[in-house]
Amino acid sequence: MKTSNMVAASGRSTINFIRIVGDVTLLFLQVMRALWQHPQRRRTLVIQMYRIGFQSLPVVVLTGLAIGMVLGVQLLVTLKSLGAESTTGAMVNFALFSQLGPTLTGLMLAGRVGSSIAAELGTMKVTEQIDALRTMGTDPIAYLVVPRFLACVALLPFLTAIACAAGVFGAAWLLISIYGVPAASYWERAIEFNSWWEIITGLAKTAVFGAIIALVACRAGLSTAGGATGVGQACTQGVVTASISILIANFIMTLLIQVMQTWIFPV
Repeated sequence: MKTSNMVAASGRSTINFIRIVGDVTLLFLQVMRALWQHPQRRRTLVIQMYRIGFQSLPVVVLTGLAIGMVLGVQLLVTLKSLGAESTTGAMVNFALFSQLGPTLTGLMLAGRVGSSIAAELGTMKVTEQIDALRTMGTDPIAYLVVPRFLACVALLPFLTAIACAAGVFGAAWLLISIYGVPAASYWERAIEFNSWWEIITGLAKTAVFGAIIALVACRAGLSTAGGATGVGQACTQGVVTASISILIANFIMTLLIQVMQTWIFPV
């Protein structure tokens, strides 16, 4: 009996995942069509950029500082035992720009931005405001989804860059001022070890994360049903699905970037 229940639960989860992937893919195609057919209202786009970008700055800066400082202390303890504490800055910067900065910033914004988008669109759905837009001849995808999609895709690389910069300078201040790591060797090794490839590819991944957050959250909001309870479920589903999707996308893109790096820069 337990085995049959596990198989049934696994089957339901697989079908639900496939359905979500299909819905998100269809929504992406609708967004691309709306971008082509409908000019964007500048005021609506600016409002979304303010909400998604500017209002996320405190969370982004604190996330970057926390990651950088914790990572710096942990790496210093390990590298000091090997007599290589001067390379701490290089390792901190590499980890921040290539993996931790983009991924954790994406996860934080999936929680903050994704829940906000899902709740807003979900409330509009259950109060029939989206049906009212269709009645007035306004395409809900062009009016509601596209501005949020553009804002997430455009601003997530900038927010990630700010988080990484906060982590880099936070770790440098902590290790140099508090733990006494020589500043000259710290920055020299940090600049020497890291290349523009890690920075560019790390920030480029976040544009994909932004698209995932916007599409998944909008899909959750637009499919809301059941009143206030449905809005809460839409928020939860949007955040969880977006977070899991970001982790999966990060793994796949990391493998692809490694293949590209060996092809572009052969050893």
